[in-house]
Amino acid sequence: MSLNKLLLAVLLLLPASWTKVSKMNRAIDVAGESYAKAEYEVSITNHLIVLEEFGYTGQELDFDLGLSHQYAEKVDEALGFYDKATQSPDKILASFAYNQGGVIQGNKKEYEVALSKFKSALINDPLNEVARHNYELLARWLQRDQEQKDKEQNKPEPSDFAKRKKAEADRMVEQFRFTDALNLMNDALAQDETVAAYEEFIKSLQEITEINEK
Repeated sequence: MSLNKLLLAVLLLLPASWTKVSKMNRAIDVAGESYAKAEYEVSITNHLIVLEEFGYTGQELDFDLGLSHQYAEKVDEALGFYDKATQSPDKILASFAYNQGGVIQGNKKEYEVALSKFKSALINDPLNEVARHNYELLARWLQRDQEQKDKEQNKPEPSDFAKRKKAEADRMVEQFRFTDALNLMNDALAQDETVAAYEEFIKSLQEITEINEK
């Protein structure tokens, strides 16, 4: 038997599944290459080929599709794939998926949902420092925001006297008489506690006065 006939015989004996696996592996490589080149729309298409044409499933593919959709600014689709990736038995992968989902929710101003996802990221992988940073940063911001809201809610309604003094101080500020405006507001506060409604204004005057005195 000639060499060509021998090679043909060997190829005919190869299982069809081997050819499919080879094509699938190539498709996976192509998908990875398009993502590495930041060709995110192409990356989405190539990853979906792996999913739909070859029936390949797995949380790693879901995570990759999440990244490609996120960077292609298709955040709702990205969230769906990240949610699937969070079910991975690989805790590190699940942690990263939760973190990415949290980033998207934070950008959408869904802060409590984002905080929950960052927390889940840390539960899955306590060593995920990116998720830890995101969690702590957002938690502190939410706490300060709530404190500010509570402060605003508890502010007294300024009396007519307080409003007049604020208007006088505003005119002094227009003339760059910051120290006079500060003294005016402090004197007014000593006479009427509702002047505390202008606490932030008084603090700003105090800071400007301290700078001018240096």
